[in-house]
Amino acid sequence: MSDTFTMDSPQPRLLDQTGQGVIGTPMNRPDGPRKVSGQACYTADAVTEGVAHGVLVRSTISRGRVTGMDLASVMSIDGVIDVITDPRMIRNPAQGMAGEAPVQPGDAVHYHGQPIALVVAESFEAARDAAQRLTVHYETEEASVTPEGTSASETDDPETAGDFDAAWQAAEVKVDLNFTTPSQAAAAMEPHAAIAEWKDNSVTVHSSLQMIRFNKKELADTLGIDPSQVRILAPFVGGGFGSKLGLGPEAVAAAIASQRLGRPVRVVMTRQNVFDCVLRRSETAQRVRLGATQDGRITAISHDDTVSNLDGEGFSEPVSQASQFLYGADGLSFTQTVARIAATPAGSVRAPGEAVGMLGLEAAMDELAERLGMDPVELRLKNLPDKHPMDGREYSTRRLADCLREGAENFGWAQRGAAGMRREGDWMIGMGMASAARSSMLVKSASRVRLTGDRAVVETDMTDIGTGTYAILAQITAEMLGLSPERVEVRLGDSDLPGASGSGGSFGANSAGSSTFLAARKIRRRIADLLGCAEDDLTLQGGRARGLNRDMALADLVQEELEAEATIKAGKTAESHFSSGFGAHFAEVAVNEWTGEVRVRRMLSVMSMGRILNEKTARSQALGGMIWGIGAALTEEMQNDQRDGHVVTRDLANYHVPSHADVPGDMQVLFLEERDDWANPIQTKGIGELGISGAGAAVLNAIAHATGHRVYDFPALPDRVIAAMEVEI
Repeated sequence: MSDTFTMDSPQPRLLDQTGQGVIGTPMNRPDGPRKVSGQACYTADAVTEGVAHGVLVRSTISRGRVTGMDLASVMSIDGVIDVITDPRMIRNPAQGMAGEAPVQPGDAVHYHGQPIALVVAESFEAARDAAQRLTVHYETEEASVTPEGTSASETDDPETAGDFDAAWQAAEVKVDLNFTTPSQAAAAMEPHAAIAEWKDNSVTVHSSLQMIRFNKKELADTLGIDPSQVRILAPFVGGGFGSKLGLGPEAVAAAIASQRLGRPVRVVMTRQNVFDCVLRRSETAQRVRLGATQDGRITAISHDDTVSNLDGEGFSEPVSQASQFLYGADGLSFTQTVARIAATPAGSVRAPGEAVGMLGLEAAMDELAERLGMDPVELRLKNLPDKHPMDGREYSTRRLADCLREGAENFGWAQRGAAGMRREGDWMIGMGMASAARSSMLVKSASRVRLTGDRAVVETDMTDIGTGTYAILAQITAEMLGLSPERVEVRLGDSDLPGASGSGGSFGANSAGSSTFLAARKIRRRIADLLGCAEDDLTLQGGRARGLNRDMALADLVQEELEAEATIKAGKTAESHFSSGFGAHFAEVAVNEWTGEVRVRRMLSVMSMGRILNEKTARSQALGGMIWGIGAALTEEMQNDQRDGHVVTRDLANYHVPSHADVPGDMQVLFLEERDDWANPIQTKGIGELGISGAGAAVLNAIAHATGHRVYDFPALPDRVIAAMEVEI
């Protein structure tokens, strides 16, 4: 049985005392060989006998309702089995942690590209042909597809601390700036897919999902069945970036079709389908106001934004999230407006909030430093608050000052020089920097550990979306039980296993790692009982147990399987202390004075992320975030037709994520030693999303330093850079 550990007090650092020497090492991923050899089974790879193929039919209007379909015209196509228009078909993925059914619109259409039916055939080609040829009749309604064109919007009451208006009025130096960021796509490597099969009134769904514990309940609610009748399998997920947090239309459609036809059904989205109807990041319009004294003390901070989403959707991009805790001021104010539009729904994508909000905040910080005649690093160092500025909580740990100083020293910041002064032929060279910040969370999670002799098994429905979950859970278990990681088998991605946090919000390692640690700690205590010593006297190393005067091989000591399950959830420490990763990004760019082309020449990020469980996977995550930052700064922009809202840049040929040529060879990450005793029992913080938070701002600030001019509408495409420089050609 599993009992629940509540994080109510700071925890001792047992992983610093175990002595096996596995934690923190750059261990290779145990799943790596299967992935690079093509043996890892992703959703669409699953072999199911008798499987039929489904292709989603998507709406071609922005808003209205379906009044009819000419089914006879496609049912005659060779191989077509059925066209399914079940009202339970969902319009867009859920957010994952909601744990309830997504919106089921019936015949209502809310955006261009919304799934409205499923064609099922004996082959994918026949299903695709029929889906494209199917004639759908609509009753259309007027719809606004851009925030600028809509009259339907909601403005929240301001979140405030102190008196912003008074502080702003009294400020001696001010910046009042407007920034825009475009919609972005998650662009995960593996397209969204599902295979469903019913047996004995229960459904098993292979699907590319991030949060299985929640997805199971979402699917049960959608189908109108009990969660005990649902099993979800996702042992390998080829990237998610938030787009697979919640149950998607492909999984629901596959389950409905399989039940109706009495056979397994596979639904795999094309890349274009993914762009059309998978959650996007909202575009933003941001206004940032900073007021300060002449000596650089910030007295007023305001960060207001406008984002968009469909009617009825509760999610809104938390743009000002980092602005509320990164720097201190006498008065702070944050207001959000949500524009209701008829376009692909918005949701969580790669560090929602900080990824786009820090582009504006950190660019404004640099402009304030310029107005003050201060070094940008010094301005940030001068304005670090002692406590959370909005709610007064203590920081659990915060080494931002160390990150800023060490980053500046290692990057050669002292040689930066004045803006617009350094040139290499037609190229203007500049340096920029920005703070990094991403709040860290602990989400309820359960794990089970089994030990027989000197071999262990870890079981949890946690997912690995490319982040290294298989590796770190093996390392935690191996460290706790004194085993080599090769003696630990990790089983993931099965909803029949103990329910984990899932992968999202950079809380996976904190949560599933902690529940695995706690389950292994129970096993340690039982080993101590078997050896006849107190837990504090037990040492587990190299497959041997030592305590008092006894020394035995685990293979001899543990003759029968030991099993333990543990659950962890947040508690009082989350109320008393604020946990966040911090860091500092530094970038050097070259800008061509004639074309506006920007080349990132080198980047350095210094990060404090709590305990590092695996140096290799942590570095990979940090570098990945930095690369996404380059994309946000220079290339990523989802474009929609402003007449009907349909996505124009609907594949990776037209939606420009950074390629190898866009990323410099000189990309460095430095980790500062840190333990967060208030966060969780393994003293970790989230990693993946900290890498992107602020990274793009460092590149944009470097462009401003190189050229002496700033771009305010992101990304900094060549034409926008040229316009900012006011170059006559």
